[in-house]
Amino acid sequence: MKKSLEFEDNSLLPALYGPHNGHLHHLEKALGVEIADRGNTLTLSGPDGAVRKAESVLNTLWTNIQKGQDTGPADIDAALRFLEDQTMSTPDISIQTRKKTIIPRTPNQAAYMQAMRDNPMVFGLGPAGTGKTYLAVAAGVSLYLSGAVERLIFTRPAVEAGEHLGFLPGDMKEKVDPYLRPIYDALHDMMPWDVMTKKIQVGDIEIAPLAFMRGRTLTNAFVILDEAQNATPAQMKMFLTRMGESSRVVVTGDPTQTDLPAHMKSGLQDALDILSGVEEIKFLTFENKDVIRHPLVRRIVEAYDQKK
Repeated sequence: MKKSLEFEDNSLLPALYGPHNGHLHHLEKALGVEIADRGNTLTLSGPDGAVRKAESVLNTLWTNIQKGQDTGPADIDAALRFLEDQTMSTPDISIQTRKKTIIPRTPNQAAYMQAMRDNPMVFGLGPAGTGKTYLAVAAGVSLYLSGAVERLIFTRPAVEAGEHLGFLPGDMKEKVDPYLRPIYDALHDMMPWDVMTKKIQVGDIEIAPLAFMRGRTLTNAFVILDEAQNATPAQMKMFLTRMGESSRVVVTGDPTQTDLPAHMKSGLQDALDILSGVEEIKFLTFENKDVIRHPLVRRIVEAYDQKK
């Protein structure tokens, strides 16, 4: 089968084709098609189904590029994932932050983003690399920038891999920062560093260990508990009951990767068992196919799962 596609805006073609036609080559390899370019016209050749998929992906990328969204190999893979999932078309959902527009790259990411829009409390569960924390931070930043919430509060259990804060050198900030670095990194990806630093200084953005949440009522805030599998049941109950008026809460973690002692039940698993039927709490579970880091990460996760 052969199919010709014509794209009218020549100034956007480099973003569609990629450096040295890298995006086209990536799509050729993924689908087993041939793509010949001549100016603003692409000719697709190959099996009927593969050509139709290539056409759909290219049209999706073109629409995103026209909206000003960045495009790369990961976005091609994302479009292919939505094609493979027959239950969901490419969603018209995105998160706008100061530095970038974030769109879902898997159907489960799209469902997660929608859940955070529609529910006051969301649990994002699954392996590393699926975007649980990153998308939650993006959702919080977007709501903060729009004025929907007044504060962003990010927290994690401070004890991981058997280390205790009391045994680490430095003051409290130096002790907890290594645990909270992934949140800093995600924030920096969504707002300028000087803006983020200023917001932290005035208290609009708070990044603190889970123990610091005790005794507080968190109102008009977007609150994220990350790495929740390392919270104890008592800590989890304490955190969930901090929720105040006009607040939203997102809990992220991987129930299979707890660093708690073997005899201690994870607070995340405990919450799943207790809260599964509670209205207005949404649970989203990511799978290995949702891993969107380097392709090798997905294969590593799958290899470990097969070993269990």
